[in-house]
Formats: sequence, structure tokens, C-alpha cells
Amino acid sequence: MSEELDAETLAFAHRMFDLARDGATDELAGYVDAGLPVDLTNDKGDTLLILAAYHAHPETVAALLARGADHSRTNDRGQTALAAAAFRSSGDAVRALLAAGADPHHGSPSAVETAHFFDLPEMLALLAGPPTG
Repeated sequence: MSEELDAETLAFAHRMFDLARDGATDELAGYVDAGLPVDLTNDKGDTLLILAAYHAHPETVAALLARGADHSRTNDRGQTALAAAAFRSSGDAVRALLAAGADPHHGSPSAVETAHFFDLPEMLALLAGPPTG
């Protein structure tokens, strides 16, 4: 998009990202239901879903996923919502993302790599899935 956004539009977008960071699920879901792009992305490539996952708001993560948020999107650093949720040890958000089909090996670093690097055994167990046998 080559045209500059006006101050009012930018302020609105910043407010939407703040809603995701704050876990204001009902308000953010209402805006998405009214037409806000569910995959709205900030200047760092963070989507609403990535921000909600990073700030450990599993209800917001679930609401965005239910509205079609793309769990495979990466930010400018190659991070996914699943990696963000694993980093924050948000088990409910990790479970919601996995249930929606998020790949624990996607991204750089991936969720699995993140859990290994930060020594998060509970997250590694979740990312590995249920035991088989």
C-alpha cells in the first residue's frame, strides 16, 4: 500500500493492536465481526493473533481463530503465533492453535525450537502431541 494512512486510521489500527495485546476479546471480536481484517498486520509483521498469543490471551486467540485468523502467518522475524504462545508458556493458547492446525515446526524459530531454546518441557510435550502407541 503506497498511500499514507491518515492519523485517524493509524490511531484506530493501533487501538486494534492494543485490544489484542490486552486480551479485550469481546471488543476485538466485535470489530472483526463488523469487518476489521482478522489478519490485520502492524509495521513489524505482527498479526492480531500473534500479539494475542504473545501476551498470553488464549480466549482472544480462540476468538480470532474462530473468525479465520491465519495461524501460519509469520512476523518480520519469522515468528508464528504458536511460537509466541509457547514462549509465553500459554498452554491454552498452544492447544487452541494446534487444534486449528498450526504446525509446531513452521517459522524461524519454530515453536519447537523456541521451546527447546528456552527449556520449556511442558510446551515441548504439548507441541509433540498426545503419546502414540
